[in-house]
Amino acid sequence: MNTLGAGIIGLGIGEQHIAGYRRPPACDVAVLCDFSEEKLRCVAKKYPKCRRTTRWEELLDDDHVNVVSIASFDDAHFEQTVASLKAGMHCFVEKPLCRSIDELLTIKETIRDSGDLQLASNLVLRAAPVYRWLRAAIQNDELGEVYAFDGDYLFGRIHKITGSWRKDIDNYSVMQGGAIHLIDLMLWLTDQKPETVTTQGNRVCTRGTEFRQHDFVSATYSFESGLIGRITANFGCVHPHQHVVRVFGTKATFLYDDQGPRLQNSRDPAKPARHLDLPTLPTNKSDLIPDFIDGIINATDRDVGIQKEFDTISVCLAADEALDKNEAKGITYV
Repeated sequence: MNTLGAGIIGLGIGEQHIAGYRRPPACDVAVLCDFSEEKLRCVAKKYPKCRRTTRWEELLDDDHVNVVSIASFDDAHFEQTVASLKAGMHCFVEKPLCRSIDELLTIKETIRDSGDLQLASNLVLRAAPVYRWLRAAIQNDELGEVYAFDGDYLFGRIHKITGSWRKDIDNYSVMQGGAIHLIDLMLWLTDQKPETVTTQGNRVCTRGTEFRQHDFVSATYSFESGLIGRITANFGCVHPHQHVVRVFGTKATFLYDDQGPRLQNSRDPAKPARHLDLPTLPTNKSDLIPDFIDGIINATDRDVGIQKEFDTISVCLAADEALDKNEAKGITYV
């Protein structure tokens, strides 16, 4: 097939997408888009062959664009995703894919009617070498039966919610904006989907600021197997930006925190944990893009891959609904 042309909407995180599209030989970046003319000029200087525009709608009319990266503000993702799909574009979307069940239903209907278009969300912890290793270890029964998953998303950058676009978005969700990475990791590593969720939250760290939503949220998920998942989004914490993961199995425990990733396979305190010399983050936030392009070219696992994206956002949205209603919520999978 001819070379795929990519268009990128939003040149904050979106600038990092450029490297991902330039890695596969069958793809290149054709158009750059950002509403900030200053940002657009700055990035475009590095990539002078790319056309540039401040209007994302113009990107969808460009005959050289087959794939769209959506890296705009969270509340723009839904409109831009649906418009891109209707324009016949494959879509790679920063998290969250959308912000409500109604939006997710619309996206599902649109992708169903789109033929063979691909859709993915940039949940980059899947690309981290240590979690690829851990997924294989779980599948090979090295941890035994997994009965608990703990994930803490420590944002540690309070200024980015009190003094940025996040404070201006109605019902901004720290689960959707951060903890979704750990929700996705929980589903991907365990290959299980929870049935119910209970959620609590508070707004202590950002009290007195313009940020109006919960800055700390804790969700507890229950699975049919008996597995319990506990996920927190801690946006106001006094801590460097980091995530923490603990996976408890009947044979071993995986831990990642300030001491690094390690596997504890003995209850004997005299036996130290096995430290894992593997990165806990992807090399770049574009690391999932080459596989996404490969899926477009080879039409591999389209329906399965897209459904996993829908499952992750369904689980995330259920936590927000449980918080809003202050009651346990059964999870509806779209």
